[in-house]
Amino acid sequence: MGLPAEPRTAASRAAGGTDRARRAVAVAAVLVCSASSFSIGTGLSPVPAVAWLAPLTVLLLAPRVTAGWSAAVAFAAYLAGTAGNWDYLLRPRPSLAIPLPAALSIIVGGSALFALTTLLFRALVVRGLVTLAAFAAPAAWVSGLYLASLASPSGVLGPLATSQADVTTVVQIASVTGAWGVEYLVLFASSALAALFAPGWTPSAVALFAPRVPWAVRLRAGAAAAGVLALALGYGVLRLQGAPGTGSPQDVAVVARAGGHWGVDVSTREGESLVRAYADRIAALPAGVRLVVLPEAAFAADDASLASLVGPMARVARSKGTAIVAGLLHTTAEGRYNSALAIPADGGAPVEYHKWNVGPGEALRPGHDLVFLPGGFRAALEVCADVNVPAPTRDYAAAGAALLAVPASDEDVDGWQHSRTALLRGVEHGLATAWSGQRGTLMIADGRGRVLAEDVTARRRDFAVASARVAPGPGATLYTRLGDAFAWLCLVIVLTGLVLVRRTRAPRPGRAAAAVGMPGRREAARPAPNGAME
Repeated sequence: MGLPAEPRTAASRAAGGTDRARRAVAVAAVLVCSASSFSIGTGLSPVPAVAWLAPLTVLLLAPRVTAGWSAAVAFAAYLAGTAGNWDYLLRPRPSLAIPLPAALSIIVGGSALFALTTLLFRALVVRGLVTLAAFAAPAAWVSGLYLASLASPSGVLGPLATSQADVTTVVQIASVTGAWGVEYLVLFASSALAALFAPGWTPSAVALFAPRVPWAVRLRAGAAAAGVLALALGYGVLRLQGAPGTGSPQDVAVVARAGGHWGVDVSTREGESLVRAYADRIAALPAGVRLVVLPEAAFAADDASLASLVGPMARVARSKGTAIVAGLLHTTAEGRYNSALAIPADGGAPVEYHKWNVGPGEALRPGHDLVFLPGGFRAALEVCADVNVPAPTRDYAAAGAALLAVPASDEDVDGWQHSRTALLRGVEHGLATAWSGQRGTLMIADGRGRVLAEDVTARRRDFAVASARVAPGPGATLYTRLGDAFAWLCLVIVLTGLVLVRRTRAPRPGRAAAAVGMPGRREAARPAPNGAME
C-alpha cells in the first residue's frame, strides 16, 4: 500500500500563491507592452522602430507558459493593438469600400494569425529547435498574409511592411522578396531575440534567463539571425547607392483641390468651375513641369460631355508643355469605368486607362489593359486600389515602365498608409511613383522608395501641390522576375516546422527540469524497493 501524500504546508501554499501572482503579473505586463507596441508601431501613423519590438514580449513569454496561455496572450495583444483602427475599419461610410466581413477579418484574422505564429514558435522552442523557431515564426506570419492575399479580391499588404515604408534601407529587400520580405524581417528580429533567450518549457516559473537551452544552441541561432539581418540591411545600403534608371530626370507635380470631390459632372456649372480651377492651377505651376497627376474620379463625363474636360486640359497641356493625368468616372456605351485619362504634353489625342481592381459593390466595369502615357518618360497609368494587388504593377515593370502615375482617393486618416503601399509597389519593381490622393496624401517617390516631395490636402485651403525632379526608376527587379517565390519559401519553412513538431516529442516539465537542475512541477514521491522514500 502506498504511503499517503504529504500534506501541503503553509509554506508550500504560500509559494504556490507567489508563483501564480508572478505569472499573472508577467502575463499582464506582456499584454500591455505588446499591445501598446503594436498600436504605436503599426496602423495609420506608425513609429517604425516600435514595430520591431511589438512581437518580442509575447514570444519571450510563450515558452514559459502553457500553449493555451501563450495563444490567448498573443491573440489579445494583437487585438488590443489594433483598437486604434477599429473606428476607421468598422464605421460605415461611402468613401471607404471595406465590407464589414473584410474589416472583421482584418481585425480578428490578424489576431488569430499572430496567435498561431506564437504557437508554432513555442512548439519548436520547447523541443529545442530554437534556430528553426526563429526562422519559422515570421515565415508563418508571412504565409498567412500571403494566403489571405490570394483569397482577397482587394489585396493584402502586411502591417509590419507598411510601417517601415519610410525606412529606405529596410524596404530595399522588397526588390528581391516583395514586401513580404520586409514583413518577414521585422518579425524575424523579435523571433530571433526570443529564441536566443528561450528557456524551454517551464510553466511553473517565469524566468527570463533560465538556462534550459544550451548556450551553444543559442549562439548558433543568434549567429544565423545576425547574418540574415546583416545581409538584408547591407543589401539595402548598397542598393541605395545604385545609379538611377536610364533616361533624363523630369519635373513632376501632383495636384489636388482641398476638401475632396468625387465624380463632379463636367457638364454642370460646378463641373465647369472645377475644370477651370484645375486648369488655372496647372498653368500656375513652375515652368519645366513635364507631368501633372490629378486625383481619382476628380471628374465625371460621358462620351458626349468628355470634350468639356479634354478641351481645357489639352489647351493648358499644350501651353505648358505638360502631360496631364486626371481621374475620371467615364460612362460609355459598354458601362462605367473608373479611369485615368492622360492628355499628352502636345495637347494631342488622350489615352485612357481603366482601373483593374474595382472594389466589391462598385457599379463599375474593371479594365484589363496596360496604358502608357505618350512620350519618352515611360510613365504607366494606374488608379488608387490597383496598388493593393501585384498586377498591374508587375506587368508594367516587365513591359519597361519607369514611373507610376496614380490618381487616388483616400481619407485624411489613411492617406499616408495608402501612399506608402504605392511606394512599396514601386520599390518592388524599381518604379518611381507620383501619387495624387484627393482627401489624403500627395506623394512623389523615386524608384528606390525615397520620398522626394509630399503634401496633405487637409493642410490646405485651396489646392495641395507636391513637385519634384524625378529620375526614371531602375525598372524591372529580381522580384519582377521571381514573383512571390519568397512567400512560397516561407510556406515550405512552416511545413518543415510542423513536420518536426509532430515528429519530435516535447519533454515533460518535471523531467526536463530535473535534467538540467531547474525547478519544474513536483513529481509524486515513489517508495524505493526497501520502503524508503526516493
